[in-house]
Amino acid sequence: MSRKLLRSMNLPGSTANVFSARSLHSAKDVLCKTELELMELLDMPLPVLSSVLARIYDCVCPPYRSVLSLWIERNAKEVAGGHLPTGLRELDHVMCGGVPFGLITEVVGAAGVGKSQMCLMLSVLTAMPRSLGGLDGSVIYIDTEHKFSPGRMMEIAQHKFPDIFRDAEMLQQFLLDDIVHLLVLSIGVSQDLTGLVQLALRVLVLHPSSVNDLMESLRALEKAIIERSARLIVIDSVAALLQSEYGRDRIIERQEMLGQQATILKFLAEAFRIPVLVTNQVRTKSDNQWSGPASANAPHDAHNRAIPIDFGEGGLEQHLTAALGTKWAHSVNVRLVLECTVSGHYLIKIVKSPMSPSVSFPYRLTQGGLELDTDSRPSGHIKKEETFY
Repeated sequence: MSRKLLRSMNLPGSTANVFSARSLHSAKDVLCKTELELMELLDMPLPVLSSVLARIYDCVCPPYRSVLSLWIERNAKEVAGGHLPTGLRELDHVMCGGVPFGLITEVVGAAGVGKSQMCLMLSVLTAMPRSLGGLDGSVIYIDTEHKFSPGRMMEIAQHKFPDIFRDAEMLQQFLLDDIVHLLVLSIGVSQDLTGLVQLALRVLVLHPSSVNDLMESLRALEKAIIERSARLIVIDSVAALLQSEYGRDRIIERQEMLGQQATILKFLAEAFRIPVLVTNQVRTKSDNQWSGPASANAPHDAHNRAIPIDFGEGGLEQHLTAALGTKWAHSVNVRLVLECTVSGHYLIKIVKSPMSPSVSFPYRLTQGGLELDTDSRPSGHIKKEETFY
């Protein structure tokens, strides 16, 4: 809470300007100084300073609340529902409306099962107006694998909303030509192009190249959420940089870094009541040693209690499990697992959720992203011992 920005505390305008002019931007900047130091730095009388500090204390250390008052306040804030619909009707029904606000939702799976496509789907839906089931907000998309595809996002948008997004080639030309970009922004655009441009401008993509870059991006998110009216944070993927920079000899450092990342994401999700969506990789494990990322068509059940696979002579066995270990597993609130079965069918499983049963749905990958297979019914509950933790 000490990182909370002063601009979000509803301080009087003149007072907020004085603090900003003295490079005091967060509660931590103010509370690390004594009252005497602040009076000298701000040239502010003690009664005025005391009232401002009281306001900051209330924001950083709020008093206890009754369950009733919390329930009334949350219902008032979530008139439109406390979930982001995925567009997968049966899954949304089981998840009480979709991806929940204020929580971290993790999508786990091997390469090629549709994790990034699910992120793109939800990014499109977030940017859509509320009348069409969206959140009418911006998306902050952190692409750690540098695989974000604007063309694929446009294809998904066109498929799901054909009446709004009509011509992807027009958008591609718009994005490739800076002169046209400036011209369009200055004189306006045609109706067909307006929807495409609005979607493109609402999805803000970051490409951190190291764990340190990622941490800097996370620390700057609070300001970006306020300024950009962001309604969804996506990290695709949370494991990529950590796995490449922190080997088995640096497990303790990796766990500490994971803890810092989880703390920031939980604070942002709860403070702004927005969904946080992260993807995670599946790792193979042979004879108690980690090998590389698993492929999409490798036979597995996608649970931490992984299925052993016999490779023949020598008794070598291989297992699949979620990356980043148990500590990270306990940091996420909702875990969805995407998997490709031995027969080549795709399944999406709810394996961890505070409000939903453990069920699975067959799905397929289409031009519009993930679509549930309406010809099949969802499976029953997943056994407790198979739950992905």
